[in-house]
Amino acid sequence: MFSAFISLMLLILVLPYGASAQEPEDSRATTELSCSFSMEKGDTAQPCQVPFPQGCLVASIPGTKQPWTTISKAGRLQCRFDERETDWKTKIVGSCGQCQTVRCSAHFSVRFDCSAPH
Repeated sequence: MFSAFISLMLLILVLPYGASAQEPEDSRATTELSCSFSMEKGDTAQPCQVPFPQGCLVASIPGTKQPWTTISKAGRLQCRFDERETDWKTKIVGSCGQCQTVRCSAHFSVRFDCSAPH
C-alpha cells in the first residue's frame, strides 16, 4: 500500500504541471450527411442526392486528397458516386444498378468540413 502511494507521488512529480494531449494541427471536425434508399428485386434506383451544406467543403480522407465518402449496401447491388452528376463542390449524386436479390439497400455518406469560412 505504501509503495503504491510512493509510486503515485513520483508519477505526479514527474508529469509537468498543466500537461495535456494536443490534437494534430490538421485535425478538423467534420459533419456527415447521407442519402439512403431500399428497393426490391429487379428495381433500378433513382439517383440519390447527398445534401450539400452551405458554406462547407467536402472533407478529404486524412493524409490524402480523396473525398471522404462511404458507400454501404445490402443485397447484390452495384453502387457508385455518379461521375457525370457529381462535381464535389455543389452536388453529390449516388447511383446504383439493378437489385439482384429479394431486397437491396444503399447508403451514400459524405463528410464535410464546415470549420472555416470558405
